[in-house]
Amino acid sequence: MAATGTEKQGATAFYVSTPIYYVNDAPHLGHAYTTVAGDVLTRWHRQRGEKVWYLTGTDEHGQKIMRTAEANDVTPQAWCDKLVEEAWKPLWEHLNIANDDFIRTTEKRHTDRVQEFVQDLYDKNEIYKGGYEGPYCVGCEEYKLPGDLIEAEDGTKLCPIHKKPVEILKEENYFFKLSEYGPKLLEFYEANPGFIQPESARNEVVNFVRQGLQDLSISRSTFDWGVPVPWDEKHVIYVWVDALLNYATAVGYGANQEKFDETFPADVHLVGKDILRFHAVIWPAMLMAQGLPLPGRIAANGWLMVGGEKMSKSNLTGIKPQDLTSHFGVDAYRWYFLRAIAFGSDGSFSWEDFSARYTSELANDYGNLASRVAAMVGKYFDGALPAATAPGDAERAVQEGLAGAVAAADLEIGEELDFQAGILAIFDFVKQVNGYITEQEPWKVAKDESPEGQARLATILYTAAESLRGVAVLLNSVMPETSQKLWESLGAEASLGALADQRVQDAGTWGLLPEGSTVTKGAVLFPRLEEKPA
Repeated sequence: MAATGTEKQGATAFYVSTPIYYVNDAPHLGHAYTTVAGDVLTRWHRQRGEKVWYLTGTDEHGQKIMRTAEANDVTPQAWCDKLVEEAWKPLWEHLNIANDDFIRTTEKRHTDRVQEFVQDLYDKNEIYKGGYEGPYCVGCEEYKLPGDLIEAEDGTKLCPIHKKPVEILKEENYFFKLSEYGPKLLEFYEANPGFIQPESARNEVVNFVRQGLQDLSISRSTFDWGVPVPWDEKHVIYVWVDALLNYATAVGYGANQEKFDETFPADVHLVGKDILRFHAVIWPAMLMAQGLPLPGRIAANGWLMVGGEKMSKSNLTGIKPQDLTSHFGVDAYRWYFLRAIAFGSDGSFSWEDFSARYTSELANDYGNLASRVAAMVGKYFDGALPAATAPGDAERAVQEGLAGAVAAADLEIGEELDFQAGILAIFDFVKQVNGYITEQEPWKVAKDESPEGQARLATILYTAAESLRGVAVLLNSVMPETSQKLWESLGAEASLGALADQRVQDAGTWGLLPEGSTVTKGAVLFPRLEEKPA
């Protein structure tokens, strides 16, 4: 894999994780953005023929969850159960997320292993008892450095992310010797420049660590909703230590050594940039202390913005994904955010931009191409795909275009995590095929009933259909339902087998769709949009 951190020792699965999401409320577009990105990445690697493990889940401990549950007059566990079963899991199913596991930090398979991990660090003298006082953001579940805070007009100190006042907490805690790992982390970053992406995120972390690290408070004693510290049950383990360990406990740490060895560490941790330091500083330091291998990459995506503000429930800008899928469809939803926003950068969502791109790129360019080709094969060859008898320079240019799109998309999506560039490479090829049909004018060629004219018509339509065969494979990770419809429309299911079994790296091999395949004009892939709902 390009630009990764460490090489996995013996592990065979391509392992990708999302953050585990706080269940203080229902998921919004920002949560779905990261989860869809992980799904596209892992589907791509599955279609390469690789063994894949895709993990997501929920973070269910901590003061924020406890306060939310209290405000709703239920226990924290009851609140988490309700949100997970009624909001989080159903949304991932709705968005066609093919995760291999969904971990909850209240599960015994997790909490037992968290206690064992922390006990090991304590036994190794990596943890000591001390006191701490400082500004604390309950929303972030994090002590803030004074320099990180912003100031309201009345002088109140605010969390820069949640724009809410911090609380000054003073308590006796247990501390992890994070400060000792600063030099080791800097050495690792230097040796593995692709460990943190994008580069701007890497620079932020490196500069932060160079300033010197403070030891990390890894317990809380002012509330009890968390995993008990095994040697002192008056304390619970800091929610972020608890949460980060899900990446190990979910794949068998301390319970299934074979599973752990074949999967851990993650190849890619997908995270929001607001939780980058936890993943790029605290997590690798914890692994170093325990003698475990470090992940390949920490990839930080930007924020989805609405009206200049980060999309979140606390900022009242949270939009339900279902608000969009009910209008545009699930596949278009999956496509839009990865196509419209460069992964790693902030991006603004607007209904108008989504509508414009849907109409121009999905309906007009892609959907109309599929419909035209199927209609012409039906009209001129009774739905039986003809053979290309004498391909010329125009056809060879299309063949080269498909091979180039496959190479570019495989690099950008599969290796570089540049989903936008990969999708654009595929749609540039779609535009090329549309241009080819416009130039070749098969509807005019069809009027030439000579053998030469019919052979030319057959070559044009075979070239277009075979191009669509490649596009269906390339877009299967992004738009699986639409790709399946196109695959069946081309007769490829009957002639080539299941779409999921087609290797993405072989999609550019020309001539795979056999002569005689039954091409049918199915339902419109991207129907015309109705007016925006009120």
